[in-house]
Amino acid sequence: MKLGIYTHPICARHDMGAGHPESPQRLEAAERGIRQVQAESPLLRREPGEVRRAALLRVHSGEHVAQIERSAPAEGRVALDPDTVMNPFSLEAARRAAGAATAAVDALLDGELDRAFCAVRPPGHHAEYRRPMGFCLFNNVACAAARALDRGLSRVAILDFDVHHGNGTEDIFRDDPRVLFCSSFQHPFYPGTPLAERDHLVHVPLPAGTDGAAFRRALDDQWWPAIERFEPELILVSAGFDAHRDDPLAELQLVEDDYRWVTARIVEMARNHCDGRIVSLLEGGYDLPALERSVAAHVGALCRDPE
Repeated sequence: MKLGIYTHPICARHDMGAGHPESPQRLEAAERGIRQVQAESPLLRREPGEVRRAALLRVHSGEHVAQIERSAPAEGRVALDPDTVMNPFSLEAARRAAGAATAAVDALLDGELDRAFCAVRPPGHHAEYRRPMGFCLFNNVACAAARALDRGLSRVAILDFDVHHGNGTEDIFRDDPRVLFCSSFQHPFYPGTPLAERDHLVHVPLPAGTDGAAFRRALDDQWWPAIERFEPELILVSAGFDAHRDDPLAELQLVEDDYRWVTARIVEMARNHCDGRIVSLLEGGYDLPALERSVAAHVGALCRDPE
């Protein structure tokens, strides 16, 4: 089983300022988690190129893309909203993050890899069709899904277990039934956007304080039956680890074993429906030790097939 790791040094140079939770140190923590797995399992390292502008325009308006390009500062920092800031390296980092998503899809569809994990930032799942928000500039997982559809697939599943609802992903694919979007998230909570009602959108809102047992029951009830009905040809994962009980930005009570469990179930679904093909992309996770442990659990489970 060939698992690719996509990352690029420029992603660590995107810096939104001292004290910002979406910090360059997050990639260092993710890398420590990856190295734990690499000590036992061979991982294939790849540096992504920049995403093609045409790929961004598949999931964002021209004005959105132009706004990000215009806003990129030559020096200092520019705030796009109270949470989302750019420095001189942010534009390239965002292009490389989205580029990792599309390159990983190509590698899987070309038979070069079986699965991939993209350790990139900025994250993406809050970026809507027309606006950046929530630390996100371009929607990486949406770029991956659009690339898969452009390559001829007709059913792509996006599974998002970040603690915040993936409003950007939903905004982009709200009216596209070729994309099944399953999202679990603390509710009510940021971003507070309305939840659209569509057959291909599966919402699992969880109250503050939800523990791993309740999280698992909810996904057993709603995610896996939806995936079985949909029969995806590729599974994409918005892998946010901020539902961890140690995370400072939320109030769910998951631990790394819950991430190991959900990843193993995703692997099982992928083996049943799409030849095991999974591309996972880093989203949230802001307690560094918890992020390291959770990434190790997630990547380790991606390396293993069900018995």
